[in-house]
Amino acid sequence: MSATAPAEHATTESKEDRLRTYLHRRAADGEIYFKGKFISDDVGLTPKEIGALMVKLRDTPNDLTIEKWSYTSATTWRVSLA
Repeated sequence: MSATAPAEHATTESKEDRLRTYLHRRAADGEIYFKGKFISDDVGLTPKEIGALMVKLRDTPNDLTIEKWSYTSATTWRVSLA
């Protein structure tokens, strides 16, 4: 295993955890709809990173329900607590 592999993995987990925490907080009062480009500053991620992580979170068992809702100039996501 290379010396950089654990750091890269930790960074990915950190980004995923940051996004998951943000989604939990926002969806606590009910479902939310958003585009990655509008929350990128809030979570410190690029819209591209958010899109990739949303697919990963959607396909991973967790306590969030994530749906690709629509596409108009960017993907709109619907998130609610499961």
